Amino acid sequence: MTKTSKTIVFFGTDDFSLISLKKLIEANYNISAVVTKPDSKSGRGQLLQMPSVKKLALMHNIPVWQPVKVSDINDSIAKLGKEVIGVLVSYGKIIPSSTIDLFSPGIINVHPSLLPQYRGPSPIESAIFNGDTQTGISIMKLTAKMDAGPIYAQIIHQLSGSETRPDLYKTLSGAGAAVLLSVLPLIIDGSLSPTPQDEAQATYCKILNKADTLIDPITISAKQFEQTVRAHLGFPKTKVKVGESELIITKSHISTEQKSPLDILCMDKKFLTIDELVAPSGRTISNKDYCNGYL
Repeated sequence: MTKTSKTIVFFGTDDFSLISLKKLIEANYNISAVVTKPDSKSGRGQLLQMPSVKKLALMHNIPVWQPVKVSDINDSIAKLGKEVIGVLVSYGKIIPSSTIDLFSPGIINVHPSLLPQYRGPSPIESAIFNGDTQTGISIMKLTAKMDAGPIYAQIIHQLSGSETRPDLYKTLSGAGAAVLLSVLPLIIDGSLSPTPQDEAQATYCKILNKADTLIDPITISAKQFEQTVRAHLGFPKTKVKVGESELIITKSHISTEQKSPLDILCMDKKFLTIDELVAPSGRTISNKDYCNGYL
C-alpha cells in the first residue's frame, strides 16, 4: 500500500482546516469524504454560508457530509471498509467513541498547542493572552477524552510577543499542515507509534464568547490588557468604555503616562494606549482621527 492509497475521511470546518485539506489533496491522498459542520447564517444579511472546507471539497468533487449529530455518519464510514483513517483539523465538534472506533489506526488530530498544555477550544488565543514565549503543533491520536490522546509528533514555534490572533492562526495552520504531511506516511505504514501524554501536566482553555469582550481596566494590568487585545482580535474582540461609548480596540501599546483620552488607566497604574479602534461609524481609525472626530 502506498502512502496515498489508504482511504481518508477529513474532519474540518474553519479556515484553520483549509490548508491541511489543500495539502492532502495536492499530495494525492485518497480522500473519500469531508465531514464539516452544517452551513450556517452569518453577516448582516444572515445569508447561509458554506464552511471553507466544503467549498474546497466540492471544487475537487469530494463528497461532503454535514451531520448534525456526528454518529449519524457511522454507517457511511463503515461502508468505506476497514482500511480507513481519519484526519481531524479544527472540526469543532466532539467525536464519539462509536465513530473513532471505525477508523484504523484511528483519527489523527492536528492541535495548535504543545499538549498536554491548552487542551480545549482556544489554545492559540490562550498562548497570546497568557504572554507565552512559545507554542506549537501537536499531532495526536484522537480519543474520547478531549485532546488527551497520545502524541505522534510535536513542533515548537517561538513567540515574539507581538502576534495577533489572526497572525498566529495563519502561521500555525501552515505549520500544522506541514508536520501532518511529514508524519502521516509513517502513521499509515505503522512505523511511528504515539507517546502517551503526561496527565499531571495537563492544562485547559475555554470557549470564548461575547462575555469575554468588554474589559474593566481597573481589574487588569496594562500588560494583560494589551495581550487580550492581540489574543481576541477579530473574535471575540476587545471593548472598553470611554465616556458613554464602548470602543472596539484593534491595536494598542502600554504607556507609563497619560497623553490622550485614549490612554486607559489600568490596575497597575500603567496605561493602555489605544492606537487603533473601530469607530461608532464602523470604520477602523487611528487614535488621532478618533480624538479629532469624536472627542
